[in-house]
Amino acid sequence: MSGNLNTPIRPGDEARVPGHVAIIMDGNGRWARQRGQIRLAGHRAGVKSVRRAIEFAGRHGIGQLTLFAFSSENWKRPETEVSGLMELFSWALSNETKHLAENNIRFRVVGDISRFPENVRSAIAEAEKATAGNTGLRLVIAANYGGRWDIASAARILVRRARAGEISEDDVSEDLVTASLAVTDDVDLLIRTGGERRISNFLLWQLAYSEIYISDVLWPDFDSKVFQTALDYYRGRERRFGRTSEQVQERTL
Repeated sequence: MSGNLNTPIRPGDEARVPGHVAIIMDGNGRWARQRGQIRLAGHRAGVKSVRRAIEFAGRHGIGQLTLFAFSSENWKRPETEVSGLMELFSWALSNETKHLAENNIRFRVVGDISRFPENVRSAIAEAEKATAGNTGLRLVIAANYGGRWDIASAARILVRRARAGEISEDDVSEDLVTASLAVTDDVDLLIRTGGERRISNFLLWQLAYSEIYISDVLWPDFDSKVFQTALDYYRGRERRFGRTSEQVQERTL
């Protein structure tokens, strides 16, 4: 990482900057196949795109960036690819933690990491601890994560609280469910690379009112120009949240 990740936003741009951007980083395998390389080569190349996305988000005042790194379904992939991904994850954490800390980025991993090797879990814990006090960009990595898993986990939390007498059935609300999720912030803009038009069990609850931008660019080729195009798309959208266009315009006057 390089450069200042805390560049001031231009006056008047604040309302047009998405507070929470989530990205489904798709296309690593296809990128490698097009070049006659093994799939893991695509994942390695994708690490550079992660750096570029983090730097862009920091420069443009985005509050939270959530990256879908490894889904709960990815365990079905070939064992060599999964083990290679674990090694790459550990390597990336070891090499990037210092840069995250220096750039005031708070790092967190969400998902069931109990299946990960001990060295990966240790690297995650160290990175989270090293950046816990940072107040800039919130970087969330979804690893062994699934949207259904997240909602089911929240339901178990609420059941335990009800059994303990902390809450009653009537207390259960959308806000309470949201507060019990692994990711508690609604997504303003979802970006998916690789051209696929599905959300792949990612942040199902949090995407309820998200703007969705699909790019045909494969993840290793994702750069600031593609991110800027997605941001321009977002800025051109009218976010009504159930209201009419006239009501939205009245609220902005």
